[in-house]
Amino acid sequence: MPLTNAPKILRGAFIEYGLSIPPLFVVFQFNPIELTRNRTLTFGPQNSAAATQGQREAGEQAAGASGQAGCRTIREYHEHTEDLLEIRDGQRVRVQEETISFDIRLDATDKLNEGDPITATFGVLPQLATLELMVHPKADSLLGAAVDALLGLGDDAGFSSSKKPNPPMILFIWGHKRVLPVNINSMNITETEFSTLLDPTRATVSVSLTVIEGSNPFYTYSKIAKEVSSVLNLANITDIANVVIPG
Repeated sequence: MPLTNAPKILRGAFIEYGLSIPPLFVVFQFNPIELTRNRTLTFGPQNSAAATQGQREAGEQAAGASGQAGCRTIREYHEHTEDLLEIRDGQRVRVQEETISFDIRLDATDKLNEGDPITATFGVLPQLATLELMVHPKADSLLGAAVDALLGLGDDAGFSSSKKPNPPMILFIWGHKRVLPVNINSMNITETEFSTLLDPTRATVSVSLTVIEGSNPFYTYSKIAKEVSSVLNLANITDIANVVIPG
């Protein structure tokens, strides 16, 4: 007898932002067992060659007392000062947008056992096709163009957004706290089993994403959720007593 109080497990998903034909969404059949998230930072002295003239002048003023004005590398800049607060304020930091990678597993076995007619005919091909369309320009949408023509819509006001030269905007949804607009950097599909019609019945899709950061509402919402979670970590503040900090 199934447990009636078992917690409901949320599923991750890719959902296209905006109204289009066909609507693109894939709810993950199995949640990835791991996510790899990466953020890269680069550091340089304020007066580096890449800095603007105003930044260069500000860096020279901040560095003048310590003899840092001629620093060309971040290591040279660090070697010319002992004040960590001065380094914090004076070094030039570029924070890159976060990247996320994981594997999506698709398996037709369960639905085949349930007698699902679409799965019996096509396997996991519909899910794979939808994922692939997420990295194709909307201008390539033949079905969208046909719907526009049927409805008599113009080239610029197509209901299907089929005239867009870029791939669709995708939201990566991972629970209540992460709703992230992303660019899909790469998608690698491995099909491992096939039906008698050679449609895939099992596949793994490895994806790499870049989070679109800034002031858009989805990233702002997710960032607020992250900051709230960080505040909750203050409950562990007494753990600092177990850390040895040199005087």
